[in-house]
Amino acid sequence: MDNIINTSNQTPIEIALGIDENGMTTARALYEFLEMPPQNFARWAKTNIEDNEFYDENTDWKGFFIMKNGNKCKDYQLITDFAKHLSMESHSAKGKIARKYFVDIENKAKELAIDRAQLSPQMQLMNMLVENMSRQELEQKRQAEELAVLKENQKAINAAMLGQREESFKSWANRCLSAIAESGNYPYIGSREERHRAVRAESYERLNQKKPCRLNQRVESEKGRASIAGASAARIKGITKLSVIESDKALKPLYEAVIREMMIAYCVEVA
Repeated sequence: MDNIINTSNQTPIEIALGIDENGMTTARALYEFLEMPPQNFARWAKTNIEDNEFYDENTDWKGFFIMKNGNKCKDYQLITDFAKHLSMESHSAKGKIARKYFVDIENKAKELAIDRAQLSPQMQLMNMLVENMSRQELEQKRQAEELAVLKENQKAINAAMLGQREESFKSWANRCLSAIAESGNYPYIGSREERHRAVRAESYERLNQKKPCRLNQRVESEKGRASIAGASAARIKGITKLSVIESDKALKPLYEAVIREMMIAYCVEVA
């Protein structure tokens, strides 16, 4: 069964543009509404949408492809405000109608403001009280949303600072670093492998800032000594920055603190 869009709160132009439940329409729907030449759509879209410096891609509009008459054609999702802006800028007959409509709306708003000024003091006070109540409700909603975010952050802090572990230090460190890399809160754009490398690099840099430790040099020295001592290839391969940190009584607690700091900074909760 098709979803039925509630148009009771929409303006006539929003209804004509087919604004969906997410407040979006398409460039082709707008173009057809404005009754402009179909053959000029691509050029119009390039000039008015893609090259429009006042509206941003992925925020105000997003391109996508459709099949039309057997051909692959580009279309655009537009937010309602952008669609209204484009309709008022159009030089078509429908664009003139759109401009007149919004001018009429503005004039009605001005008339309403004048009418309010002519109300009795009691009615003006009532209007003021209603408006204040609306603002308070919006502020309470905003504060509730902020409180929810703070609670989530607090959960991450509690998990990072109070969490007990029964596993080995290396296993715990690897699990926490992997959780940070996989988190959507970690601000790194790249492949999965690159994100994991970036998290580890950041953790070692944070450790070095707390206590300069030359991890690369220490790893090479450890491998050299192990090789001279006749250690197996597997044993030598197992010598890493993390194993060097684990074996150092001064670095180990500092690195644990670094990982907990990163978990808090990126709001990552690890069970």
